[in-house]
Amino acid sequence: MKIAHPSAEPFFLATGRGGCFCLFHPAQGACIGALVYVHPFAEEMNKTRRMAALQARALAALGYAVLQIDLHGCGDSDGEFGAARWEHWQDDLGAACTWLAERCGGPVGLWGLRLGALLALDYACSAQVAPARLVLWQPVHNGAAYLTQFLRLRLASDMLGEAESGGGTAALRRALAAGESIEVSGYTLSPALADAIDRLDAATLVPPCPVDWFDLVATEERPISPGALRVAQAWHGHAPVMHKVACPPFWSTQVIVESEALIAATCAAMRERAHAA
Repeated sequence: MKIAHPSAEPFFLATGRGGCFCLFHPAQGACIGALVYVHPFAEEMNKTRRMAALQARALAALGYAVLQIDLHGCGDSDGEFGAARWEHWQDDLGAACTWLAERCGGPVGLWGLRLGALLALDYACSAQVAPARLVLWQPVHNGAAYLTQFLRLRLASDMLGEAESGGGTAALRRALAAGESIEVSGYTLSPALADAIDRLDAATLVPPCPVDWFDLVATEERPISPGALRVAQAWHGHAPVMHKVACPPFWSTQVIVESEALIAATCAAMRERAHAA
């Protein structure tokens, strides 16, 4: 027998560049908080839609209002991915936070996954109104390293198609630096977006609010990643609350994967935040 879930409210949030598709999950019962979900980059967004929906429902049942937004040029929102810019996505988050704050009448936090977590952190450090909290799922630590990893997908595709891939990622970076957009796994990456990602380092983005950082490991025996510890140390007195969760890399698996452990750990952390408030 299927468990009935309250229906999420779909709508388009008006922005200066068109509409961003959103799903609003109202809090069940008294609202104890609100979160805007910031999805990951490119194909990782599609791989993780199931987990995002499950977590949003679980948080709504806990009493959190959750707004899922497809950023400009992503998912069902207006615009093309190749025309997307990092600053546009920051504007989208600002519009989403404003809408949710007006709807719920209280402070709003951000919950991000992978590059979406780095975007949420970057936005929090520059926003006129700091988020109430940040919930970071397996955040990207370093934009340059992430961009290189993304560009390797192009090289792998070229090798499978027997296309010329001489020069490796260095050649692709030179093309971007020369103002050329490149296609990676069906996504057109603009030089401006690549440059913005390339410059980001989570260690330099000291958060202005409490942070729950979820480091996802292969097994319980594995320690928290050195990259996560490096960032936490760099933040000095603003170190995040670290949560280690054994969880498959659902953003990159061939099949859609769920993690009950991650959902439960996130709900437990958010319940504790609400009780401490």
